[in-house]
Amino acid sequence: MRTRRIGLAVVALSVAVLGLAGTPAVAGTQATTVRINEVESSGGSPGDWVELVNTGGTAVDVSGWVLKDNDNTHTFTIAAGTTIAAGGFRAFDVESAFGLGSSDSARLYLPGGGTLVDSYTWTAHAAVTYGRCPDGTGAFGATSPATKGAANSCAATPTPWPGGAAVTVADGSNVFGTNLSGLSFESAGVLWAVRNGPSTIYRLTPNGATWRPDPAGGWSSGKGLRYANGGGDPDAEGVVSTPDGTFVVTERDNDNSGTSLAKVLKYDTASSAGTLNATAEWNLTADLPSMAANSGPEGISFVPDAYLTAHGFLDEHTGAAYQPGSYAGHGSGLFFVGVEANGTIYAYALQAAGAYTRVATITSGFPAVMDLEFDPATGKLWAECDDTCQGRHATLEINAQGRFARTALYDRPTGMSNYNNEGFAISPAACVNSRRPVIWADDGNDGGHALRSGTLAC
Repeated sequence: MRTRRIGLAVVALSVAVLGLAGTPAVAGTQATTVRINEVESSGGSPGDWVELVNTGGTAVDVSGWVLKDNDNTHTFTIAAGTTIAAGGFRAFDVESAFGLGSSDSARLYLPGGGTLVDSYTWTAHAAVTYGRCPDGTGAFGATSPATKGAANSCAATPTPWPGGAAVTVADGSNVFGTNLSGLSFESAGVLWAVRNGPSTIYRLTPNGATWRPDPAGGWSSGKGLRYANGGGDPDAEGVVSTPDGTFVVTERDNDNSGTSLAKVLKYDTASSAGTLNATAEWNLTADLPSMAANSGPEGISFVPDAYLTAHGFLDEHTGAAYQPGSYAGHGSGLFFVGVEANGTIYAYALQAAGAYTRVATITSGFPAVMDLEFDPATGKLWAECDDTCQGRHATLEINAQGRFARTALYDRPTGMSNYNNEGFAISPAACVNSRRPVIWADDGNDGGHALRSGTLAC
């Protein structure tokens, strides 16, 4: 826990960027989609830092841009070759050039340091950080926890779980043990689950009111997962069953657990083999922000092209409406990957021979995403956070600008403790009494159980 000097008054001043309605433009300021988004002025790691966000649909080269505090002689020049992706975040450790005081400013200038782009002023250190809510466009306020290089932790009032309060155990005692993670329904009678260590995939079928590993087809103990070369121990965190096959997202190879290795792997679950080798791989590591080996991709979901095009989804790679034909060999939809380290969701077209294109970068509003679930019945993309966020869930929908944006924040059901839930799936089963079944996977196997069931309003 950090100890801070907290003032009695906090004054927030956001200097306008040219083109924002209702705000005066600073003389000489050029239009830009880059904003100051979060400021750490005391007790940061490794010191004071200023975070920028790109609110636009294309990457921005910020090479040579200048950050200053309230003293014009204090300057930090951003290194050559630095870009901020569309919807992306980038934090700069300014303490190598100057420290931010308890009554100070963070100012952003175009190259040369003479043209002001954005500014924020405060009169006392924040308890943690100051940040904009919503990211890039909202007013500054106190934010906690710090989210360096990621979406801000913006306070929001959660509403009660939109389903039944009751939650019941949905597996036998100690069937799975710890490390059960992602879940995905193939049908109302088949539920896929993955365990991240040792890497295992389970085909689950109903057993009365609970779920068990399918006793037929060699699935009674699940099947081990390997990379395409037959080696390794993929840290399987999320799974999704799609019309194009079964896909698993991983954050590292457990045989080399100290190194991040963010991959999406495809498996032939119709195979009779006892251990499954990936039939295709997509290595996302170079495209994602640098992150700890155990803080990478945790959740994966699939959204059909038909839904995306019907709702005007924006392709941030092209800056225009999404056109599936632009991505040859990508299948029938896009894959959405949720990351633990920054709570960000990345949408990808997974193409042939391991090629891929990032199509969108989406802010979940959570500091960490542990699973994703697209609900075709409602068009909502569900993001699950674990006990880090008190077991809350958020829904995101495509807005008028063609982007997935958060539309609701929900508390966990009152009948469920704050488990380390890393999996969430909505059953395609027909509604009963206006409710549908949902399943959670508890990585911690609390009380000897990894699966719990509840309901969601239809």
